[in-house]
Amino acid sequence: MHVIMVPIGKLIKDILDERGLTATWLADKIPCGRANIYKIFNKNSIDTELLLRICIVLEHDFFKYYSQEMKE
Repeated sequence: MHVIMVPIGKLIKDILDERGLTATWLADKIPCGRANIYKIFNKNSIDTELLLRICIVLEHDFFKYYSQEMKE
């Protein structure tokens, strides 16, 4: 079985861009350093607690992308 990982960092960046929000805005909300947000954008996976904080702040369920891959 071959699992294709969701590029979660790209998905997060796409949602931010779609909403006209910046890395600085997200860094202030979760909170963490702005440089860490840019690192997140390049990650294929991130810690679930961090992902949950991002989901809450952006009001977007990023976990659903993983659920969809499990169903496929």
